[in-house]
Amino acid sequence: MRVLLQRFYNLLLVLSCVSMVGALAAITLNIATRLVNGWTISGLDGYAGYAIAATLFLALPSAFLGGDHVRVTILTNKAKGKVRDRLDYLALCAGVALSTYLAWFSCRLVWQSHVFHDVAPTGDATPMWIPQLSMALGCVGLAVAVCHALFDKFKYGNFLDERASSSSVV
Repeated sequence: MRVLLQRFYNLLLVLSCVSMVGALAAITLNIATRLVNGWTISGLDGYAGYAIAATLFLALPSAFLGGDHVRVTILTNKAKGKVRDRLDYLALCAGVALSTYLAWFSCRLVWQSHVFHDVAPTGDATPMWIPQLSMALGCVGLAVAVCHALFDKFKYGNFLDERASSSSVV
């Protein structure tokens, strides 16, 4: 199961990278057409924004498990033993609740946009459920990653990747 989950997180990270390249391509094309021809392709600004949002949301699970999210560890670093474990469990349980709610809300938003035929207000009228899908997928991935971390904390006593525990913050 761990291998399957890691492949899922890696897939989301690859999709995040592809989205970043897509944002670069859209922005570069928009600048190039404006400089060369004096006109722009309708909707490129919107697509660049969608790609940037997809980049951010799809990278959430890998960033969480890699210890790359900003964490307020002032309290947990001072705590020792069982107190620290309890604080970790409390934080992970809160993370599971919040990330699961965020994933549910994101999936519901995609479904409602699809049902109500919500489109972008730009000239190209992109169906909004398409770019919102990356947000929902990233939020579901984050919820799975936080649940995975809670399970690892229960079973192994640690919930971060080896990379995160071996790296130091400067």
